[in-house]
Amino acid sequence: MAGAFRDEVIRKIEESHAEYTRISDEIWGYAEPRFQEEQSSRLQQEYLKSRGFSIRADLAGEKTAFIAEYGSGKPVIAFLGEFDALSSLEQEADCTERRPIPGKENGHGCGHHLLGTASVAAVDGLKAWMEEKKLSGTIRYYGCPAEENAGGKAFLVRDGFFDDCDIALTWHPYALNKVMKGGFHLANFRVFFTFHGISSHAAGAPELGRSALDAVEIMDIGVNYMREHMIDAARVHGAITNSGGIAPNVIPSEAQILYAIRAPKVTQVKKLYERMCDIAKGAALITGTTVEIKQVAAYSDVINNDTLADLLQENLEHVVPIGYTDEELAYAKKFQQVITELDREGLKDMAAVIGGKEGKKKLMEMPLWDFIVDKNSRYGGGGSTDVGDVSWVVPTGQVYTNCYAAGTAMHSWQAVAQGKSAIAHKGMMAAAKVMAMTGAQLLLNPDLVEKAKADWKEELDGETYPSPLPKDSRPEIW
Repeated sequence: MAGAFRDEVIRKIEESHAEYTRISDEIWGYAEPRFQEEQSSRLQQEYLKSRGFSIRADLAGEKTAFIAEYGSGKPVIAFLGEFDALSSLEQEADCTERRPIPGKENGHGCGHHLLGTASVAAVDGLKAWMEEKKLSGTIRYYGCPAEENAGGKAFLVRDGFFDDCDIALTWHPYALNKVMKGGFHLANFRVFFTFHGISSHAAGAPELGRSALDAVEIMDIGVNYMREHMIDAARVHGAITNSGGIAPNVIPSEAQILYAIRAPKVTQVKKLYERMCDIAKGAALITGTTVEIKQVAAYSDVINNDTLADLLQENLEHVVPIGYTDEELAYAKKFQQVITELDREGLKDMAAVIGGKEGKKKLMEMPLWDFIVDKNSRYGGGGSTDVGDVSWVVPTGQVYTNCYAAGTAMHSWQAVAQGKSAIAHKGMMAAAKVMAMTGAQLLLNPDLVEKAKADWKEELDGETYPSPLPKDSRPEIW
């Protein structure tokens, strides 16, 4: 069966190509934000149930979370999917100018409609192949809500839903093809600091008031001074979510600031968070107010796994180049012309890192990057993913495939506009095939599972999952 399994698995996935495109496009249209992905979750559940998977839903306090399972025994291989959209990114499909859809508020600017659907396709095709070959083993699709801003997977990890898994595989839409290794993403906490003071008339009796907004501002100044004493790779950014009102002659009794705290390792984030809690307490002491601190999300760093990275690389090479028509290349070029100047500069930097001095110009002229970027190549980064939390408890592999014109930024209307294109669908199908072929290899070769586990333990080097979420924290819309 050496090598033949790949073509067999690909054929199984191709048989339902039209169905996967339909599911992806429907979820693009639903564009539901975190913890509100009712239609998207239901659509995937109904499809997988119709294909013979058992379903467990409403998990870890997340109503839209579910697990679809087929098979029995070891190994247990998890395929991770997402389906949440982003706020304020409503946009007409295929339109090269900003054109929001009337009545819509959200858009799939990070490609999660593709992400979840490709993982559905992977388990669907793999199941059909397993039945044909009469193979044992368990495959699961994890429908994971709220990757954006809330870290839905961290709740699933904390509540034990990955405890019996042997391997986890996932992917993400991007503007290139690459196996992703640990170190690309930053760990991240999201924390609200709410200050409570005393309201009074700012002119008539200012001495009676205690300004919560003053406390927010003093805290933010303290955080700015802290930046000088952080590691270079750390990031702290905040948004005042409640300024206490719009009347300047009223001393605000309540004000709030939300911070995202990032660093390469979750243990580093935790230390920054503790320092910021001290700053908040100091700001409250200075202003005569009190502070309420509430951590609402946590994303851990991704633990690298060379065995899974090598397998994903091997299978990625089986589907790339993806192959584009002249029409698709022209489509991508139109979108490449409407990316922002900052994104164009980012593309230049990426082209320089990947192509070097001689290859940079050639890459800049390519509307679609139909090649594989070296998995050891380092560039960009800075974002966060709750895949990291899974990787602390299960050996995890992740691949990116090309779904957008080169230079397209995630979390942009340009990405939303391209989300139903043939390019996006081709990238989605490529990812499904890579994950399914990797799953097949692991089912056929149990030694690879053990090798991935050995890599994982070596990478952890005795560390255990730091459980960054507070024990009493619950999934919520905020």
